[in-house]
Amino acid sequence: MGKVYDIESFRIDSSCITFKVNGIDYSFRLSEISPKLAQASEKERNEFTISPSGYGIHWESIDEDLSIKGLIQKS
Repeated sequence: MGKVYDIESFRIDSSCITFKVNGIDYSFRLSEISPKLAQASEKERNEFTISPSGYGIHWESIDEDLSIKGLIQKS
C-alpha cells in the first residue's frame, strides 16, 4: 500500500506549521491546533517524525501527535 498523503514539505516555527500535501499548501497557527507545540521550545518543535504513510506527525519529547487528515479538515 502506498502513501495516503504525500507530504512534500513541512516547516514549523514559533507560531505556525506550514506544509504541502498532495500538491496543496496548508498553514496553521500553533496556538489554534496544539497548545503543546505552541509552548514547546524550538528544539522540541523541530524534533519530529513524519509517519511513512503520511498519516501524521509525532513529537516524542512533548508526546504530541497531529494527523494530516485532521489538519486538512480544519482548513
